[in-house]
Amino acid sequence: MKGIWKYKNLLPAIQDVNQITLGEGNTPLLRSRYIGPSLGLENLYFKLEHLNPSGSYKDRFAAMVVSNCLQQRKRGILATSSGNTGAALAAYSAAADLKCLVALVDGAPFGKIQQMGVYGSELLMIKGFGIQDLRTKEVMDHLKALAVARDYSLEISAYKFSPVGMQGVQTIAFEIADALPEVKHVFVPAGGGGLYLSILLGFSKWQTNENEQVKPMMYGVQPSGNDTIASVLMGKQQVLKSLDTSETCISGLQVPSLLDAQAIYDLSLKYSCNGATVEDEKVFLYQKLLAQKEGIFCEPAGAVALAGLIKAMESGEIRAEDPVVCLVTGNGPKDLKALDQIYTKEDCAYAEDMLQTKTIIENKLNR
Repeated sequence: MKGIWKYKNLLPAIQDVNQITLGEGNTPLLRSRYIGPSLGLENLYFKLEHLNPSGSYKDRFAAMVVSNCLQQRKRGILATSSGNTGAALAAYSAAADLKCLVALVDGAPFGKIQQMGVYGSELLMIKGFGIQDLRTKEVMDHLKALAVARDYSLEISAYKFSPVGMQGVQTIAFEIADALPEVKHVFVPAGGGGLYLSILLGFSKWQTNENEQVKPMMYGVQPSGNDTIASVLMGKQQVLKSLDTSETCISGLQVPSLLDAQAIYDLSLKYSCNGATVEDEKVFLYQKLLAQKEGIFCEPAGAVALAGLIKAMESGEIRAEDPVVCLVTGNGPKDLKALDQIYTKEDCAYAEDMLQTKTIIENKLNR
């Protein structure tokens, strides 16, 4: 069995007959050809999670969730999502012939919603959900009660709600440790912190079971408009605080609730942890840089780790020879509206005849 089940000895016990995979995992760890050298880094790598089957690292979560639901004989899945979790669960639920209903974060990109709909999931966008803390709590309370009443599994990509499913995400750490045991720094985008906690726990599990020498510094990188964890990890703030409203426009990282923040803080006292906050405009800049200098087409959230690395370098925290990994978490078509920050219809030249065609081509080749 392929996918995350390559590491089944480090994962919750699921019978072979219930192990669902669409080929998730085993994503490339690509050495930077331009950005790394331009920053003075000799060993910068990008972990290309946007190449998973539904286009994000959440496929690892979905593979474990759906497999566990089959083992537990659940009737279906209730989920919440701003896009990637829902798309992944929709795909894997379809493969397992399970019903899936997704409560959508208000303002989730339509490209992600459309993907869920194509897979056949039932969808509902709720005003204020995922953006306003009070509304989010109200919706979550209702979903919890509904899951119990209908014998459905309630799945949110956070350890607080889905501790079994999130163990599938730990396989990212296993793969990095397998391929690059000398890694010194890992930069991880953070919203509610589930991905960061997964990588942290994954390296911890690897140290215990495989190689105790793999101990990278872990950076949780958040948009400054959703700084619930990063400042605490940096030591700039002593108390974890939820937000009334997330003020970032980076889809997928608009999580005003603390979710896994307390668990991250507790582990940060034992492991090498740090943080970084980045401005939205920097994220869009590095999204463009990844595409035009490395050929990596990711959504804005997928460029957050690189933005955090550059922030850390400005503070002198990274040595030139250090092996560094940045997670690229979701692919570009996930958030087509955000691409207007980079390229619009008006940017594409149009020629009405051959004379104009020749002129425009010559001008472009002479740039």
